[in-house]
Amino acid sequence: MNMIVKDAQAGDAIERGIGAYLDEIVALRHDLHRHPELSFHEHRTSGIVASRLKSWGYEVETGIAGTGVVATLRRGEGSRRIGIRADMDALPIEEATGLAHASTNRGVMHACGHDGHTAILLAAARYLAEAGRFDGTLRLIFQPAEEIGAGARKMLSEGLFERFPVDAVFGLHNWPGVPSGQFGFVAGPAMASVDQCNIKIVGKGGHGAEPQLTVDPVLATASLITALQSVVSRNVDPQEMAVVTVGSIHGGSASNVIPESVVLKLTMRAFNETTRGLLGERVPALARAQAESFGATAEVDYRRGFPALINHRTETDLARSVALEAFGAGQVVSDFKPRTASEDFAFMLEEKAGSYLFVGNGDSAPLHSANYDFNDAIIAPAARYWVRLVETFLA
Repeated sequence: MNMIVKDAQAGDAIERGIGAYLDEIVALRHDLHRHPELSFHEHRTSGIVASRLKSWGYEVETGIAGTGVVATLRRGEGSRRIGIRADMDALPIEEATGLAHASTNRGVMHACGHDGHTAILLAAARYLAEAGRFDGTLRLIFQPAEEIGAGARKMLSEGLFERFPVDAVFGLHNWPGVPSGQFGFVAGPAMASVDQCNIKIVGKGGHGAEPQLTVDPVLATASLITALQSVVSRNVDPQEMAVVTVGSIHGGSASNVIPESVVLKLTMRAFNETTRGLLGERVPALARAQAESFGATAEVDYRRGFPALINHRTETDLARSVALEAFGAGQVVSDFKPRTASEDFAFMLEEKAGSYLFVGNGDSAPLHSANYDFNDAIIAPAARYWVRLVETFLA
């Protein structure tokens, strides 16, 4: 039989199979959205995930990194092993969507679509258990605490890939602004590193009417904020990406009082370790120098977060080819660009070959917005994609 015809028939079968219980999966997604849980507190979510997987015949291990779940399904005698990861945690944001399935946990919401990622992988898991055609070992990794950059590291420190070996690992993220259901792939750096820096500018407080008797930390801070932008424009290679963001400033409480100190909170992002290291040197040095120039001092707490997410080329080429075969060129973004947001799946890709891909969420509010909602229309195509990837990798 013509291979194109066979491929189309396989795709139709997967679509029908997932379609038979799609309403149930959407209802599950809404349930997870109503009951969001913060990082390392995903007890209800992981319980639901583990229960569903067990009912479909998976070997299920719970309690990894506290609330993580790993499920295994073996078929045939094949030695190949693939891992697929989904994240489960929510964010400390008060939801403003007004939806019927809006969060019932005040101050907590799924503002990044991890409820959708979990639903997608569960939809694929059910199909693969009931009708999957593969020869080898499938590992499903449901990870806690992605939002605080700690879940992947904790799973790895507890022996994730020693206990559950894989030859390659894959993950995905929905992306607002990309047409619904379209897939994006990036070989090499796909998401940025992220580091955090807290800077306390310490001066000498006093009356606002007598600034000459003070060392004004507000003025020193204002100068520092402007100077920090010179790191990107004058220290970083113009052909490299870097971002320095001052996201928080706190100092003083009255208009006529010069405070003793001002505290800033920053994030720094880059696509490679050289640039990341440069930011780590220049930001603290500039903070201290700027403070000193005003007679103040700078206390700097610089914390490395997680590295840039680097997709492996061979696995990314495979992932892209699966999407092209399953959905056609019209559903694959030809020039998808790296994202400057960050993702702790980067730690998994430091230990194992693999790729992190993107699926369009359509014209939705941005990620981490109180008005964001995951697009249920992308559950079916994304789940079909996972099925096709598994069946291709474990052919």
